[in-house]
Amino acid sequence: MSKRATDLAVRFRAFNNELIAFVENCSYEDWRKVCPGEQWPVGVVVRHIVASHYGALGLAKMMVAGEKLPELTEGVNDQMNAKHAEKHRHCTRDEVLKTLRENGTSAADYVTGLSDTDLDRSGHIAAAGGDMTTEHLIVNIILRSGGEHFAHAKAATGA
Repeated sequence: MSKRATDLAVRFRAFNNELIAFVENCSYEDWRKVCPGEQWPVGVVVRHIVASHYGALGLAKMMVAGEKLPELTEGVNDQMNAKHAEKHRHCTRDEVLKTLRENGTSAADYVTGLSDTDLDRSGHIAAAGGDMTTEHLIVNIILRSGGEHFAHAKAATGA
């Protein structure tokens, strides 16, 4: 078992638990407030974190397997995000909580099982600036960028 992977999984679980607590404490009014950065409702931003940022583990799995990653440019990423925001503009707290609990647990378990070799594998992600390792993907796309979205949701609600 990799200490680096275990440490990343601990960080991820803490982030996921903080998101769960935030959603549980969001009033209906807070859930609908618009976030300053994204111009999406709080609920859509949190769902975006769970779907898109946690979904980046799919890229990590491809990197670990040595597969070629899809061409993800900023333009493609922006289009996917806009479609997601439109499709899920009426998402509910219960739906997002269920997804957080299910995806958060499976994601943390996956990260825990990574070896140092897995964490050091790399792939090209144009939207993220080029080549990055699995570890950098988890840190930068899930924790850092997901954390920035979370900060916007908290700012919108005054949390």
